[in-house]
Amino acid sequence: MRLAELSARSGVSTATIKYYLREGLLPPGRRVTATQSEYDGDHLRRLRLVRALIQVGGVPVASAREVLAALADEDLDRNERLGRAVWSLPHGPAPDEDDPATEVGRRTADALLERLGWGHGPASGKPVAPAYGMLVTAIATLSRLGYPCSTEDLEPYGRAMERLARTDLDLVERYGTPEEQVAAAVALTVLYEPVLLSLRRLAEAEESGRRFGGK
Repeated sequence: MRLAELSARSGVSTATIKYYLREGLLPPGRRVTATQSEYDGDHLRRLRLVRALIQVGGVPVASAREVLAALADEDLDRNERLGRAVWSLPHGPAPDEDDPATEVGRRTADALLERLGWGHGPASGKPVAPAYGMLVTAIATLSRLGYPCSTEDLEPYGRAMERLARTDLDLVERYGTPEEQVAAAVALTVLYEPVLLSLRRLAEAEESGRRFGGK
């Protein structure tokens, strides 16, 4: 397909596609003339992923480039590709080591991961996931403001996330090839986070109505 058709089928403007080409987020098409190139289904799939990352997920171009590089690294297995790609996504602020609450957050996070039997924290001997720092920061904030954040308070959320992770990967395995699966996992990580947030708020509204409605 030519650039105009690629734009029409992807919903991305031709100017934006040219920008992605210049930034190396989209591989060059097959040159047919001095000024025109042809693109195929692989370009369309890559463009949809780039759009999910940047235009929908708000991922910076530099981070998107790192994600795509991880997805293309054939020396890694599927688990390693997915891990490296997700770790390249933007994460929240790192823990503030000058904040006394950070130590509380770290101890609680470590105890929670141990109770859940999860790795990727400092005690696991594996590389520490960026999400660990997000967890420490979140718990530190809860602690500083006096809200519940003990291991017992947080464990039900972890167990719910275990079930959710299985659902996520069941969706991913609907795709045919390992490359498609890893790309889908990254896209769904970005695109489903607003779904999760909205469903949580709707579920809380429903439960609030059952518990407190009419009182």
